[in-house]
Amino acid sequence: MNLRTTRVNYGILGMVIGGLVLASVAQASDMGTPPPPPTADQLYPGKTYSPYAKRSFASRVYWGDTHLHTGLSLDAGLFGNTLEPDDAYRFALGQEITSSTGLPVRLSRPLDWLVVTDHSDMMGIATDIQNGTPNVLAVPKGKEWHEGFAKGGEAAGKAAFDLIQNFSQMTLPEQLVKDYSPGSEPYNKVWEKIVASADRFNDPGHFTAFIGYEWTSVPKGYNLHRNVVLRDGGDRARQVVPLTTQPPTGSTDPLELYAWLTDYEKRTGGQALAISHNGNLSNGWMFPMEDTYSGGTVDLNYVEQRARWEPLYEVTQIKGDGETHPDLSPDDAFADYGTWDKGNLDLSALKEPQMLAGEYAREALKNGLLLKDQFGTNPYKFGMVGATDSHTGLATAEEENFFGKSTSVEPSTRRIQHPFIESDQAAIEGYELLAAGYQGIWATDNTREALFDAMRRKETYATTGPRMVVRFFGGYGFDENDLRSRHPAFRGYEKGVPMGADLAKGASGESPSFMVFALRDPIGANLDRVQIVKGWVDGSGETQERVYDVAVSDGREIGADGRCTTPVGNTVDVEAANWTNTIGASELGAVWTDPDFDPSERAFYYARVIEIPTPRWVLYDRLRMGAEIPEASELVHQERAYTSPIWHTP
Repeated sequence: MNLRTTRVNYGILGMVIGGLVLASVAQASDMGTPPPPPTADQLYPGKTYSPYAKRSFASRVYWGDTHLHTGLSLDAGLFGNTLEPDDAYRFALGQEITSSTGLPVRLSRPLDWLVVTDHSDMMGIATDIQNGTPNVLAVPKGKEWHEGFAKGGEAAGKAAFDLIQNFSQMTLPEQLVKDYSPGSEPYNKVWEKIVASADRFNDPGHFTAFIGYEWTSVPKGYNLHRNVVLRDGGDRARQVVPLTTQPPTGSTDPLELYAWLTDYEKRTGGQALAISHNGNLSNGWMFPMEDTYSGGTVDLNYVEQRARWEPLYEVTQIKGDGETHPDLSPDDAFADYGTWDKGNLDLSALKEPQMLAGEYAREALKNGLLLKDQFGTNPYKFGMVGATDSHTGLATAEEENFFGKSTSVEPSTRRIQHPFIESDQAAIEGYELLAAGYQGIWATDNTREALFDAMRRKETYATTGPRMVVRFFGGYGFDENDLRSRHPAFRGYEKGVPMGADLAKGASGESPSFMVFALRDPIGANLDRVQIVKGWVDGSGETQERVYDVAVSDGREIGADGRCTTPVGNTVDVEAANWTNTIGASELGAVWTDPDFDPSERAFYYARVIEIPTPRWVLYDRLRMGAEIPEASELVHQERAYTSPIWHTP
């Protein structure tokens, strides 16, 4: 075991008060000779008798989704989604609603906030295709899409994918693009509906509804999408219209989006940010190192603009997990999770091995260190978020309550068998969809301002769906007494910095220490382990990475190499789509000091929390509907959380 790690293995599940973890019942330490007994002030960090008084730090985690589409999005509407933003907010608030396919649906627990991000291109066309308006029917493709929607089911799905392919290849009928461009009556009505709905459901202190949209840059099928989130209300949002991508008025160049964001803040006095996603479908263009797909170069302007406007990256969602790839991280036993690596978004171009380095978050974080050396600015210094990208209007990310990517793949006996995306070169099967993900934000209050500010400072983390509570701090001098308190966040902020921040300079020769603790989802699975992932640039200018197990359950051992090779086990009952929490731990925590720290090397650290094995959504489909599962389908997985990194800069 790593002798510089203190592990706390908690045996019972308690409550979460103020977003902090509860009391330990068992402690294992490898610190050698026990230290002197701590004093009372070392064990109780509160400022007064009440530990909840005199706090100025972010003390609650708020759950939500930055990426949800309603029937107002051109593709979602053609898939058959008839829900609007009002329905999406009611669902997020915990109300039972009826899905577009007529199924009653409700979340297990309400969300705290939501961003409806309908596609900015061709707002208004979805409902007009559904209704078959004269201008749509006058265009052969429009008529074809309307007829597909009217037939429903697979026909609607095929029509939607045909629209997506034409959108990706920029071969949409010119007249329809003109009819539904910013400034047109249908477009302006939809933008007003989106803005008004968010303002109507925004309830400061109780539920936050952000105004946003998705800028859907996908030239030739290469996914370069960004979601735009505004900090502000309708008074500012109504002063602008979203940026689009289709010619002649739109652009697929991210630099044009950054210009739009700059203009928004200058014109309105408001604030905005952008979140990119699905680098795994960009065929290497999401995180460029030299040239950009738009024909530009990765120069000083590019890195400064991207660093300014993109503080976050959507690392996990329905269309695959984007933390890392097994070919990029061959020594990481947990790297092959939710891997989508067949091609670009519409599968018009297949994946080639050299593309992977420009697609995944961990590799981008490492390459950002190199660009920092080159330009003085790190464009890939981002925090982690999870989101659904659901096109059903339903922010579902739980395996047992998964309503799919689109209305065409809401629960049915057929959705597992039917390919979700198919071209003449490849197919992504229905069973490959992930029931992911959510974002936890550490903030002082549930308001637009507090949540946005927390996202801007990257005090946020991603999960693949479970609502695990995770804290991660970096600093100097953390010790086991900091974990013995039921309020370790006091010590975290006093001695160090939270996830998303930069380490302060330590004393000469001093290595940073990290305090991480995690509490399982109260209605979810126990925890297998907590890991710290380190990336750095070595003395020869090469990027490196290493994964350290810092806390593991069930008394397993961590070797001198910082790894636990003993699996946690598997209690999944595939017939009943069930598992038992007889293995794993309800809470895990550790103080870990980097044993290989070199103060002259740029580095980042983030925590990854792994659950014990649980059933995937396909098993619930078989249990509840009798769906047949193809042999190639994965039945069991280990869900996880990714914190935003903490950076060391020499």
